[in-house]
Amino acid sequence: MAQPTAKKPVNPGRLLAYGDSVAIVLFAVIGLLSHREGLSLGGIVRNALPILLVWFLVAPFVRTYRQPTWRNLLYTWAIAVSAGVWLRFMVLSRPFGTGFFIFWGIALVSTLVLLLIWRGLAAGLRRRA
Repeated sequence: MAQPTAKKPVNPGRLLAYGDSVAIVLFAVIGLLSHREGLSLGGIVRNALPILLVWFLVAPFVRTYRQPTWRNLLYTWAIAVSAGVWLRFMVLSRPFGTGFFIFWGIALVSTLVLLLIWRGLAAGLRRRA
């Protein structure tokens, strides 16, 4: 008779990282749709990848997933979104004028809302479990 296999507990940090990634990709998707650019892998990569790269470079230093506090999330968000938007403008050779600051502000607000919704849902689910 076969022994039942024990389920491995889900790593909460890994689950939060996946959800954070989805929130940032969702930001890119919403941006593409709101500008009527159409959904494409290239568009999502262009808009989400710079933020995601910085996010996962910063996260270990801030302990975003080892100590998942609201403070660590906010530090990671402020650094990663700001630097990611800057990196996106550099790679695309866009001018750093009014458009940069408008996009930066929209990116900060939008990603924060999406991340807070996701993290709030995750906290609620964790309490239920």
